[in-house]
Amino acid sequence: MTCMRKSGVARVFVWAGLVVLGAVGCSQELDDPSLSGTIPFKPNRPTVPGTTTAAPYAGANASVREAQERLGTGLDLHARVIFRTCSPTGGVCHNAKEYPDLHTPANFIAAIDAPCNVQSGTWQGVYDRCERVGDRFRLGEGMGGDREIGYLVYLPGEFKPAANTSPGATTPGLHIYLADPLSAAKSDVNATGRFIRSFVNRSGLVEQLPFASFDARWWVLDGGKHVFAQVDAGRTTRVQDLLAVGIVQGDQNRNGVLGARANPPVPLLRPGHPEESYLIGRLRGRMFGGEIPGSRMPLANQPLSVPEMLALFCFVETLPPDRASVNLASPIDYAGCSYAAAPESLNLLGSGVTWVGRIKNILEFNCGGCHGGTEPQAGLDLKGGGVYARVLAMSSQRSELALIKARAPAESYLWLKISGDKSIRGARMPFNPLTGQGQLTDAELADIKAWIDAGAVENQ
Repeated sequence: MTCMRKSGVARVFVWAGLVVLGAVGCSQELDDPSLSGTIPFKPNRPTVPGTTTAAPYAGANASVREAQERLGTGLDLHARVIFRTCSPTGGVCHNAKEYPDLHTPANFIAAIDAPCNVQSGTWQGVYDRCERVGDRFRLGEGMGGDREIGYLVYLPGEFKPAANTSPGATTPGLHIYLADPLSAAKSDVNATGRFIRSFVNRSGLVEQLPFASFDARWWVLDGGKHVFAQVDAGRTTRVQDLLAVGIVQGDQNRNGVLGARANPPVPLLRPGHPEESYLIGRLRGRMFGGEIPGSRMPLANQPLSVPEMLALFCFVETLPPDRASVNLASPIDYAGCSYAAAPESLNLLGSGVTWVGRIKNILEFNCGGCHGGTEPQAGLDLKGGGVYARVLAMSSQRSELALIKARAPAESYLWLKISGDKSIRGARMPFNPLTGQGQLTDAELADIKAWIDAGAVENQ
């Protein structure tokens, strides 16, 4: 070991290639003038091409200042908000599993102007403003030409028609519901049903080309807006292959509204318009004054804070119209963002201690992923209409307790469950499947208790 002295104070020990500063004694001290100087260094860091600048926000709003400090660029927004909440685990949610994949900055950029999701897993989960113009259907000749497809339903089984019988909506076979009626002279024909789509050829011209067909005995029902194909036992594979082609359905959620006819489809992120961006709508649960089907995002994670929502809103509002020119290394322009004037309005959980103002949002965000939909856990649905009345009902787990009893938290099963009271069996809620734990924030718990103590009012 050697020992060298710098300026007679700090000692540098060099041992097996490691340098350690110390103040201990040494048998031999060597003065080395070279240790007293500084090494001149000027970093030569590359500038990402296309990086823009923005004047910093100079106001006093704490949420804006926090957003600017912690989420200064699009890269910060992706790494600290989008990746953390939406795609932190490989093969889960929006990390190479579900559309859209958001686990890389490039994928985040790809969400700009991309179509929103029509493959939610259930037809009930499709939002009208995500629906696209449907493919068209043509049944033989003399049936009035092409008609836009609303939706298709295949019911397994075999239909054996008897004399003078017609199929119904629940008859096994292939059902196609059309946007406009066929002008059919016959209600029962053997014909080829053709599926037609608009393609753009190499010359840039639009062509209407049949891309699939199905030969069958067809019935024309409901005034021509419903056609039914008989599917014999030996042709089930054929009809399944047909459905696997990916026929575009204009009314995929089967609610009678062809979304693309009513309004232009919305993209995942629309430059300049955060409130018309589907991803933001899924975070808020609402869009264009109405509810969006499906659980609010992110699942199994805390909802975005006010600074995080502000960062996302300001990022989208100041996006250039051309996706190719987006540079995530550029600063987010908080000073020029209209939402920086009142960022508290972006609070996903609301304010106050009323059911409508805040409590409903807390429960829906944190619990609606399991306690919602067609088969909610424990039969408790905390989403959709009538939730307030449901939380005042008796518990199915402890029949002597109400879920929520006004002015009595200790007699409210739901409060005992989310507060971790030891008198309640099972895991504390909300349960996070990623961590195996679950707990609301102290502020959320305090607001729920204050709401119960104040009478569990709905809206006053």
